[in-house]
Amino acid sequence: MMISYAPFYRTLFKKDITEYHLIFKQGVPASTLHRMKHGKPITTTTLDTLCFILNCKVSDILEYIEDQ
Repeated sequence: MMISYAPFYRTLFKKDITEYHLIFKQGVPASTLHRMKHGKPITTTTLDTLCFILNCKVSDILEYIEDQ
């Protein structure tokens, strides 16, 4: 079982938003983006903040991938 943040990067691309913008304009900690890039867990508060900033759904940030 695994959580993937691939939808987050697709959402950023679709909305033409950079990680730089999230860090320096929106105040998202760089450590949060680092955690996501390396597949580490984030809090639901962080998830809520990202959804608010990107005006998107949770499914636009992460997806659950079952073991095969």
